[in-house]
Amino acid sequence: MYFDAFTISALVDELTETIVGGRVQDAIDVDATGLGLEIYANRERHYLYMNADQQLPRVHLVQGKLRRGLTKPTQLGLAFRSYVEDALVTGISQPAWERILHIELTGPKGDVIIIIEPMERRSNVLLVQNGTIIDCIQRVGPEENSYRLSLPAHEYVPPPPLTGRHDPTTLTLDALRGIFEQESDTKRKTQQVLSSRLLGVSPLLAKEIVHRGCAVVNQKANEADVAALYDALNELIAPLSQHEWQPGVVENDDGVVAFSVYPITHLVGWRPVDTVSAAAVAYYGQPTGEDAYKAAKIPVREQIRETIAKLSAKLDSLEASLVDDAELEYLRKSGELILAYQYMLEPGQAELRAQYDPDEPELVIALDTSLSPVENSQRYFDKYNRAKRALEGVPQLVEETRNELAFVEQLALDLEIASNWPEIDEVRQALQQKGHWRGKKAGRVGGGQSAPLRVVTKSGHQIWIGRNSRQNDIVTFKRSSGDDLWLHAHDVPGSHVIIKYDGREIPEDVILQAASLAAYYSAKRDEGSVLVDVTRCKYVKKIKGAGPGMVTYRNEETRTVAPMSEAELGLERR
Repeated sequence: MYFDAFTISALVDELTETIVGGRVQDAIDVDATGLGLEIYANRERHYLYMNADQQLPRVHLVQGKLRRGLTKPTQLGLAFRSYVEDALVTGISQPAWERILHIELTGPKGDVIIIIEPMERRSNVLLVQNGTIIDCIQRVGPEENSYRLSLPAHEYVPPPPLTGRHDPTTLTLDALRGIFEQESDTKRKTQQVLSSRLLGVSPLLAKEIVHRGCAVVNQKANEADVAALYDALNELIAPLSQHEWQPGVVENDDGVVAFSVYPITHLVGWRPVDTVSAAAVAYYGQPTGEDAYKAAKIPVREQIRETIAKLSAKLDSLEASLVDDAELEYLRKSGELILAYQYMLEPGQAELRAQYDPDEPELVIALDTSLSPVENSQRYFDKYNRAKRALEGVPQLVEETRNELAFVEQLALDLEIASNWPEIDEVRQALQQKGHWRGKKAGRVGGGQSAPLRVVTKSGHQIWIGRNSRQNDIVTFKRSSGDDLWLHAHDVPGSHVIIKYDGREIPEDVILQAASLAAYYSAKRDEGSVLVDVTRCKYVKKIKGAGPGMVTYRNEETRTVAPMSEAELGLERR
């Protein structure tokens, strides 16, 4: 929830300064849920991007020209061309405390308002005239929301007013104490109370308040120091209420993971940037190309990292529980030796030293002085039987866990090389199907499933590349025949690559090109040289019970190549 009320307010100020008074020169259908405006103002062109994606909605200025990404304009795009192109931007506003932006224009067909609602799961961009919706990106009928219909020729109804919340700019210490005294849920966190009871306080801002006031972000509400929270709240809200914005981003090894209009101290890596739009672009990426999807990868990457940590810990625990054969034999031999020497044991004897085999050293066997020799013997046999039963089940669990860990590590690579929504969604769906998705499950996004990549060499040889686990399964087991060559980066997650056998001998230069592609679409794509295994498809077998694309293979040869993309190799996509 980074487009909170304060971020929208800061954006209103930025847009008022840059585009109010300007003229819209072009309306652009950037993608299925995003529109752009080219606005000439203050003697330069500005590009405003508005997106109503249900997971990552946004609105901000971008550097560089926006490009049309659709061959056919959307209905709202057509309306923009009719009502918005050549219009004058007359004002930018925000309903009080709402996460909504209004762009007021006077155009060829009169006054209109573009209403942007960048709210997750119910985001929208609407074109409204005289209170009536001309069109919108997300059409919402009565079967989805009987209170707010978002349909052409219907009245625009704003979201229900926020009730039961306090204005943080006028909040008193006594009022804040009252809020916490009313909280009866002992499990609720301080940050949750703040974000649910104060206007404009998003979860991110609430965490920052708690961190500054109490140092512990995940503190329980019944442990809160209300006076310290009040001081931290005023410290943060005072400059925001005066429109003293300090836009910035939080950047770590995973890239930009958050942005705000105030300094963030509860996350490591905050740095200032020039504008709110610059912060948004740093977080979401440019609205076109692969960079457009980097923000969408962040929550999926976090789930993968958490899953890998859990599976690794499970594997360590299972391996630690394995009892080796030598220890099993010691338990069995100890029980047998105690029985053999039972009549020689003295009352109160604490250990027995005896040889089981003349060629082996004597065993030192601890005895329980409170038990008889037969009971001591039975104790060792019980330990032996329990350890043996455990040993029978654990190796299978170890193997299953190793396969599952390898599959999730493959998903991590799938996510990194994903370049569109369907490919990102396939990783998320795979995590959900395997039970590795924490929290509410997300539905499948539109756009269909992604397809494997096919390229053709100058010699006419076809090469198929699977760029995620599902595609790998298709390439290896549905697009191949036994004599096709199969390639995979050695001992790391990566793509399955096949060279189709068409009756001609496959030349070495084609094998090396395919090997470079296998290296490029692998976890070692950034290394200078990569080992790639090559075998026939008939020697590749699925691992029983493992995820899609998980295989074993034999009779392989190895090539050492530099990772190169199809573009670098001059190969044509088909």
